[in-house]
This record gives sequence, C-alpha cells and structure tokens, in this order.
Amino acid sequence: MLGVGEETPSRFDLLSMVKKHSNLLGKTVVEEEDASDVEMDGQFWHDVFDLYFVRGKESKRRQDDDLLFFVRKWREHGFNDKNGVAPYFVRRWALELDKLVGESFSEVDWRRSFYLNMIAHTSYSVTVAICSQQVLRNRQVGQDTPLSSIYKIVKTVYASPSRVNFHLDSKKEVETTPAYPDICFAIDDFDSTFDAVVLTDTDLCYCVLLNALDGAGFPSETDTNDSCSSNKLPLGVDTNSMRIKNCKLTLFSGFVSYQMVRDAYDDGHSRFGSLLSVGHSSGKTDRLYMKGPGGRGEVEVAVSGVTAKHAYAAAAATSTSDEEMIPLKCCLMSITLPWEHIAHDLLFKRSPPMNL
Repeated sequence: MLGVGEETPSRFDLLSMVKKHSNLLGKTVVEEEDASDVEMDGQFWHDVFDLYFVRGKESKRRQDDDLLFFVRKWREHGFNDKNGVAPYFVRRWALELDKLVGESFSEVDWRRSFYLNMIAHTSYSVTVAICSQQVLRNRQVGQDTPLSSIYKIVKTVYASPSRVNFHLDSKKEVETTPAYPDICFAIDDFDSTFDAVVLTDTDLCYCVLLNALDGAGFPSETDTNDSCSSNKLPLGVDTNSMRIKNCKLTLFSGFVSYQMVRDAYDDGHSRFGSLLSVGHSSGKTDRLYMKGPGGRGEVEVAVSGVTAKHAYAAAAATSTSDEEMIPLKCCLMSITLPWEHIAHDLLFKRSPPMNL
C-alpha cells in the first residue's frame, strides 16, 4: 500500500479509504457488482489493519487498549464451531504485525479483523434512565426534543467479542464465552451500579441508550491525540460520502413500560412477541431480555421486586392503579449487537445522538 519513503497515512485518511470499500457491510447475500475488487482483497485489509492498529502514529502512542483481535476465516472454522475453536484469537500489540500473528497468519480474515478492532478500540457509554411515558410520547411527536429523565445513570462500557454470562444466585459467578459475530457490552458490577434504578409507578418507562464517543471509530482530521479536536475537513474530501465529525453516536435505544416489565416478571415468560422474554433463575431475580427497535440488538436486565419499606411507600404514594404496586429494580447486565450494525453506524450514521 505504501511506496518507499512515503509517509504513513493518518487514521482519518485510512478510514476514508475504508468507507469507500465497505459496501458489503450488513449484506448476507453479495452480488458481484456490490463488491469491489479492493473490498475482497485480503492484502488491502491486512495493510490497512497494519497501518491503523500497529504502525500508525496513533497506534504507537498506545492510548487505547493494547489487545488486538484476529477473526478466523469463515471457511477455516466457521463461527460457533463444534470443535471448540473460537471464531477469533487475541494478541498483545507489538511492532511487527506478521511476527505478532505468527503461524496463524493464513487463518486470519483481515477484513473482519479490521472492523472488529475498530469497534473494540472505540469508547462507549451506556445511559440507563427512568422516564415517564408522556415524555416518550412527546419525543415521538418531536424527534429533536431531548428526553427529560426522572433518574439517570451514565457508565463507561467496553465492546468485546466475548459474552459474559452472569449467574443470578448468591455466588454471582461469571462465565465467559465467545459472542462473535455479536459484540457484547457487559456491566460487571450491574447489581451495585444500578441498585437505585427502581420503577415505582405504572406511568414510568425503563430506558437504555448505548453511545459511541471517541477512539478508533472517531479519528481526527489532524495529527493530534484528541480524536475529537477538530471539525475542519481536509481538502478533497467528499462530505456527501462521509459522516460529518460527531463525537457522540447512538448505536442502541430501547424503552419498555413498567406494565410490560411487570407482566413479564409475573408470568415468567414472554407475552410480547419478540420484545420481552424472561428466563427464571434459581433465586428471586429474573433475567429480562429486551429487543431494540426493529429487533436490532438485545438488552439483558436483572429484574427483582423491591421489598424495602421506603420503596413500597413511594410506589403507594404515586400509583394510580387499583392493582397492588410492586416496585421493580432493573439492573442492566449487558447489551448485545451484531458487529456489522456497529461498524456500519460508526462509518456511515449521520443522525444526531439521542439525548437523555
């Protein structure tokens, strides 16, 4: 990719090249005319990976994670392989990519590996909030209206090709398994972080937002450490084919009412099609799975009835229903999204982020 004596391109320039050759993202069936020769060229993706994550100036500063992920070729193993071979392997950053990969070089799908590392080396935050149904209805009428929340928590989360399975018993054991081609954003301390997130009225909704903020998915146009330091576009860049610089991007938004959570919690199974389902654990806490808009992505929430007297008092004071009001504590455990959806949004999504 580079000639002798040529300067290493910046991440911004490299990502501009990647955007031009990302027509296959999200397509399960690929037509010949859809894929460019470059997009199918393993050497191109190897070189982009090398320049973006290993040899580039931004990589040498190593402000991001020093772990690099390598996706195995589909034809070699397939995903969810029955022989127990994970769909990816991990190495710590080193100066020479080919030596880093070693004998596994021929197994690597460089295109998917680039996208996975772009996702893994981007910064994210999750917002969990309690809102009124009226506020959500107002939002539907005016899409630019910020959502006002009754209670809100914002927490940094990390993208991983591994899934964390939490055991909802007194031991709180954790099991980690490969999730790829899905990407998992897990909250290890979910029970303490969201201990105060309690639905105490039938008019309330439980809201979850996942935002991308900075890092590898948001390279700067200027050669600085600050990925979001400049809003100037370089000469010759086609702004119609690029997402204008924005250091906050909403990748997932999900909202569910108290009554839907309560019904699923009481019944112990889904009564809402693909929106909600509940899996009972051996303890008093249940898992609730919430689908995103259009069935995109999944949120895993630990739901439990609150027995504290003050919570019941608050519920009784605000409830307008004749039915007994049970305060429900909702602790977000994880968000899962397909990698192609995340990569596509990081490269091309232009809509403003949702604000809470």
